[in-house]
Amino acid sequence: MMDVRKIKKLIDLLEDSDVAEIEIKEGEDSVRISRVSTTATPAMPLQQYYAPPPMMPQAPMTTAPVSAPVASDKPAAPTGHVLESPMVGTFYRSSSPGAKSFVEVGQTVKVGDTLCIIEAMKMLNQIQADKSGVIKAILVENEQPVEFGQPLMIID
Repeated sequence: MMDVRKIKKLIDLLEDSDVAEIEIKEGEDSVRISRVSTTATPAMPLQQYYAPPPMMPQAPMTTAPVSAPVASDKPAAPTGHVLESPMVGTFYRSSSPGAKSFVEVGQTVKVGDTLCIIEAMKMLNQIQADKSGVIKAILVENEQPVEFGQPLMIID
């Protein structure tokens, strides 16, 4: 078994640093010390990211005949500013299970408002609005994996 004095010293070192978690193994013994409980739901995300600005559309290089739009049975996708995922991770609509969602469809938001959380490598990252407007659509289900650049929401 590890010496209690060593464990207390590790705790002190962790408190005096920016490290959130440390794990030490000595033979078959191991100890993990974390500032954040791994069993409790996180109350405050650790990092904040703004969604990247949208890409400017490029003009086509060649001219081609324009065909008439084809009618389909699918409803038209909402138009507006697309908020994209700045990273790969897991999408969360609220800060913890059972908590109220950060935003709902039809809600007005302004630049800097937290819209969702993306968990990446055990880090919770607040995704904030990069445009003011009304949430027209939420394109990802809660607790679903997302890819870099994947559309998350539409703001009009």
